[in-house]
Amino acid sequence: MADLAPADLVLVCGIFGNITDADIRTTVRHCAALCATGGWVLWTRHRREPDLVPTVCEWFAEEGFEPVAVGSPADGVGVGAHRFVGQPRPLPVGGTMFAFVH
Repeated sequence: MADLAPADLVLVCGIFGNITDADIRTTVRHCAALCATGGWVLWTRHRREPDLVPTVCEWFAEEGFEPVAVGSPADGVGVGAHRFVGQPRPLPVGGTMFAFVH
């Protein structure tokens, strides 16, 4: 994967509802290494309780992403589009982004 980064588009769909909150946070951190400056991350997460979508948005902001669009709770599903405005970080070597639990 290291030879493919940084990318203009990173898709993180169908993952955030199937991993732990800690792994979501780790994956968001990795997105700052996977995305080129100006690149986009598209992600999804259910809106069931606990609705973690607002927290996921905060985590993306902490990593240098700005929101472009985030679905509302009325949509029933969280779909987010964030643009990376920071400088790509080196991709961690030998790390794991997540493990599926569901």
